[in-house]
Amino acid sequence: MSFRVVTMSVAASLIVLAVTGWLLVDSSSRGILAAKTSQSVSEAAAVMDGMQASLRDADLRTSTVNERLTLLARDAASRGNVGHQYEVVIAGPVSDIASAGVDVASVPDPIRYAVEVGGSEMFTTPTVVRFTDGRADRAGLVVGGALLAPGSGRYPVYFLFLMDQEQQTLQVVQRSALLAAAAFLPLMTGIMYLISLQALRPIRAARETSERIAAGKLDERMAVRGSDDLAGLGRSMNHMADELGRRLEQLEDLSRVQRQFVSDVSHELRTPLTTIRMAVDVLYEGRDALPPLPQRSAELLRQEIDRFEVLLTDLLEISRFDAGAAELQADEVDLAALVAAEVAAQQSLAEAYATTIHVDATGDTRCQVDPRRIRRILSNLLSNAIEHGEGRDVDVTVRANEDAVAVAVRDHGVGFSAAQAHQVFSRFWRADPSRQRTVGGSGLGLSIALENAELHGGWLNAWGRPGHGAQFRLTLPRTPGGIVAESPIPVVPGAGGVR
Repeated sequence: MSFRVVTMSVAASLIVLAVTGWLLVDSSSRGILAAKTSQSVSEAAAVMDGMQASLRDADLRTSTVNERLTLLARDAASRGNVGHQYEVVIAGPVSDIASAGVDVASVPDPIRYAVEVGGSEMFTTPTVVRFTDGRADRAGLVVGGALLAPGSGRYPVYFLFLMDQEQQTLQVVQRSALLAAAAFLPLMTGIMYLISLQALRPIRAARETSERIAAGKLDERMAVRGSDDLAGLGRSMNHMADELGRRLEQLEDLSRVQRQFVSDVSHELRTPLTTIRMAVDVLYEGRDALPPLPQRSAELLRQEIDRFEVLLTDLLEISRFDAGAAELQADEVDLAALVAAEVAAQQSLAEAYATTIHVDATGDTRCQVDPRRIRRILSNLLSNAIEHGEGRDVDVTVRANEDAVAVAVRDHGVGFSAAQAHQVFSRFWRADPSRQRTVGGSGLGLSIALENAELHGGWLNAWGRPGHGAQFRLTLPRTPGGIVAESPIPVVPGAGGVR
């Protein structure tokens, strides 16, 4: 931000300097030209008066007008050569008469026309004085008027005033403007940099403080000095941090209360559920002696007790994860063997849905894992694939590399959108809230599976597309807590090996 502030300030200063310099040079040029014009007109008018008097007193009977004009031109040129003030060009009756070495083309045609048709006033215009004797062209000013010869007419006279001194003065003004700009820009840059540091330091401090707060250091606060807007920003930041810390404490307290409530309720329900289970088992075992309606009620009661027990078990498992009490009982097993065992356990469910499970296992899939937790993950993935596979085949793939082993469960059923790939692991989440569950029903299965995978230091990823089914990939390090750079199985079916 400091760079942008300094850059914008310097750019604005350049614009101001350019406009100011242009106005200064233009104003100086106009002033110098106006002063030169006034001085030149006064001097030319004085010379013209003398020439007019001399021409009026001349005896044109003893000399021609052209001869007299030539003498006047020479006399005027001699006086003009003193100090190199001006050159003279007179439009004679035969041809133009000019000072020695002066090109008569130095007098522009517009002023010639103005003098020829004008009255007694003087006319001026800038020009370039050219010479025929090898001298370089020089900037000048033309002052024109007319001599009246008795009985002969008007004879225009043009004075060419050189502007060497004025050009030098203008160059000095231009150099001064450039030097002032060259000195001002570094000074302005340094000043703006210091100002930006002073102005942006509280903003930078606010950013750094907010980053530390975002990193979890909720006791960080900004130092507030003064009563300006930046001090107000600091106070607002500190107030926000106070409120954020207070709200987080409230949320943490609420979360602890909720976790404790779930844990307490789950444990408290264990005892009455055990009593109810015993009574239901008695009724269920003796259902054949009951009338049809009580017999069906005993069967439904047994089913619902089973589902309630699954839900209670899931709640207890979640409460252990929330409390940080979940522990691994790692043992070296063959993941392919665990998959085969769980597939065999799910065969009855697969037959109920007319689903065939295909297993493809290759490579050395031995790893150190908690068999019970891995079976729990596999059970959830397989039951979900069977339930939502719409009777189509389910493919189970087991692969390994040097660092990890992986298993992917692929169904070809209803699937889900790409935006729901992370939501499927949320607690109690359903892709279709109106869908009736026929397997499990707690809504915690995938959440628990993800917790178990992360407890091993592994990953559990989901891929799905509506109408094209879904694939869940479990990747585990060969030893708990090991580093896994790449999974042996792609998360997207048919893709290359990716994280």
